[in-house]
Amino acid sequence: MAQIKMYTTTRCGDCRAAKRFLAERQIPYQEIDIEEVDGAVEIVLQANQGRRSVPTFDIDGKFVSCSPFDRRKLSRALGLEEP
Repeated sequence: MAQIKMYTTTRCGDCRAAKRFLAERQIPYQEIDIEEVDGAVEIVLQANQGRRSVPTFDIDGKFVSCSPFDRRKLSRALGLEEP
């Protein structure tokens, strides 16, 4: 199983949708609130060409921004089959 880190904020609707998506599929992940964890904002900015875009996923070292939330994009990044 891939090591997944999801960079989020508490007010982010796209983050909540992504969490539901992962929970429905019982996919474990580490949530990192960029407003609470030192250095997390800088990681997100670097991964997204200077944009503070959440949710941003680190999937085994490969960064994927999913804002706005796109279940197909996230499914592809995770190697899942989606109808």
